[in-house]
Amino acid sequence: MERFILKKLLDWKNSPYRKPLILKGVRQVGKTWILKEFGKRYYENTAYFNFDENEEYKQFFETTKDVNRILQNLILASGQKILPEKTLIIFDEVQDCPKVINSMKYFCENAPQYHIACAGSLLGIALAKPSSFPVGKVSFMQIDPMTFSEFLIANGDENLAAYLDSVDTIEPIPDAFFNPLYEKLKMYYVTGGMPESVLMWTKARDVAAMQEALSGIINAYERDFAKHPNISEFPKISMIWKSVPSQLARENKKFIYKVVKEGARAREYEDALQWLADARLVYKIYRSSAPGLPVAAYDDLSAFKIYLVDVGLLRRLAHLAPTAFGEGSRLFTEFKGALTENFVLQTLITQFELIPRYWTQTNPPYG
Repeated sequence: MERFILKKLLDWKNSPYRKPLILKGVRQVGKTWILKEFGKRYYENTAYFNFDENEEYKQFFETTKDVNRILQNLILASGQKILPEKTLIIFDEVQDCPKVINSMKYFCENAPQYHIACAGSLLGIALAKPSSFPVGKVSFMQIDPMTFSEFLIANGDENLAAYLDSVDTIEPIPDAFFNPLYEKLKMYYVTGGMPESVLMWTKARDVAAMQEALSGIINAYERDFAKHPNISEFPKISMIWKSVPSQLARENKKFIYKVVKEGARAREYEDALQWLADARLVYKIYRSSAPGLPVAAYDDLSAFKIYLVDVGLLRRLAHLAPTAFGEGSRLFTEFKGALTENFVLQTLITQFELIPRYWTQTNPPYG
């Protein structure tokens, strides 16, 4: 599969101001694969260290802050070759390794000739914990689910992806492009952008395997909910997560806590919701009270909507069968455009640094 983030990674490699990289992204979005693919394409070799599979590697970072000694220990323990400028060093599953993350400061200051990329799930949560952090000594990059264009390329429709890339004005799309794009978009709503799900469809055309892949990802996320430091928050996180399809399917102009549970109040559930947002499993989108600058100054903090990280996961979480997409517009009438709304947000997130807002008006009604 072709991922557009490879270009950003190449820019990082060639930057004269390069620092150790922390690649953030939800579980199974393709962090490990993209770093290994990047190393294969642009380096002589890749030295890969997984701190979940080999917990003993953590000890090398606990006993010293000397980067040369750390690297020597890693080389001897793993048998992997590490050369300055020529080797991509990948530290994977670092979310539970604060000493590894802290060591990036010393790699940045004392050994900038080594190219290091760290990855891990729930990094947004891990980095928020009170711990020594190498402020200003690392670069961050976010990897999101595959975009519709990346899906088209994976599906062998490079011509359609090229056409979309060429569109720079708002005008009707010729039927020769519109009709196939419409059908491919419906399929993207089914698979979403998680690489395993896309692979099951584009390579094998196996709908059952694609469904199973999405279910496996959702189950993995739900197991992660138990990693909240306060275990009493676990059921609240789970209830909010499972309420997202209902929230989006309603004509609500904002998130309604009592949809999560009858009688639920904001103060009881806001920490659980923030955990999901910090994990980037959901996006918390505030209502803007007016179209002014700076945008954040006009946020209505009492009104917001939440969206899932991926449209395919939303479909699976809503238990919407793939066969529904062959039934014309009935799907969009019954699900009230929730999938399209989530898709639009998911697309905007990858293109702009600023998180989008939404706007509504009661009289006359707009939203």
